[in-house]
Amino acid sequence: MRSRALLVPAAVMLAAAAADTSRVVTFDAQKAGEAPAGFTCALTGSGRPGAWKIVEDATAPSRPNALGQMDEDGTGYRFPVCVLEGVSATDFDLSVRFKPIRGTKDQAAGLVWRYRDKDNYYVVRGNALEGNVVLYKVQDGKRTDLKPKGAGLFAYGKKATVTAGTWGLLRVTARGSLFEVYLGSDKLLEVEDATFVGPGQVGLWTKADSVTYFDDLRIDVR
Repeated sequence: MRSRALLVPAAVMLAAAAADTSRVVTFDAQKAGEAPAGFTCALTGSGRPGAWKIVEDATAPSRPNALGQMDEDGTGYRFPVCVLEGVSATDFDLSVRFKPIRGTKDQAAGLVWRYRDKDNYYVVRGNALEGNVVLYKVQDGKRTDLKPKGAGLFAYGKKATVTAGTWGLLRVTARGSLFEVYLGSDKLLEVEDATFVGPGQVGLWTKADSVTYFDDLRIDVR
């Protein structure tokens, strides 16, 4: 039987066992301006490290706080990541609420999974400036988009409405080499890839000068 979802402050380290487990991480037990407890942050690419901080937001899905990536370094190949400690999973349902705040080069919000280190993982991201959702693998520090099933050779993710200043829901399910991506309640695409098999960490991601808020990071381990 699947356990009921638990609202857990980010200060608590979560252990996701192989058995069915449901967890939701919120950021309401910490003070604004603090680094997120229970997370490890890193940088893929170059530029300044990300500045991940607890932020107050009266519109947050679980009030009063969210987690924000606040550094606006516009380096193009710059991907701040922030991964949850104590969770390692292979098959799961992973989602997060996100709100793009600002960015002149990018306004991106991403979910990371099967994370080995800062240079090896999967990520799906929505971008308010580009109006699309794209799934990538990052292997040895190189980011490559993965084509949706049934799409042509030159396809690049899926066009979608990602609205700045508004909370959205980004979700990915993983079962073996098959990944399904949702924006809100809409299933956008499926991707098959076997670069990274077995368990890895999960977390959050942004790009370049994106200032993005996140809340209610949920993982249901299968």
